[in-house]
Amino acid sequence: MEVITIESKAFKELMEKVNTIAKFVLNYQPEEINDEETWVDGYEVCTFLKISERTLQRLRSKGEISYSIISGKTYYTIAEVKRMLNERLVRSNQESLNNLIENHKTYVEQRRNTRSDK
Repeated sequence: MEVITIESKAFKELMEKVNTIAKFVLNYQPEEINDEETWVDGYEVCTFLKISERTLQRLRSKGEISYSIISGKTYYTIAEVKRMLNERLVRSNQESLNNLIENHKTYVEQRRNTRSDK
């Protein structure tokens, strides 16, 4: 193991810079994100469109909806969910889609506020 020593003043300056970067990352407000590009998880899709997980799985298996799997969780873009509704692959309505989008925004905002409180 190698030990590196630095002056106390240099360490404090380094920590200030690290803290400044951390605050920026936590408080970063991205430009207005297009709803079409927003990713939502399978649970949200099932809940707000009132469909079962099996229905969503069937659509994936048939290649009728595109998705990504990250750390074992399946995600879909809002654009893909809209396409699925427009092609009438599932029975749902525009109100359900709007609820999905709004509730996802609320969830993201709550997570952002929780992170910035720490």
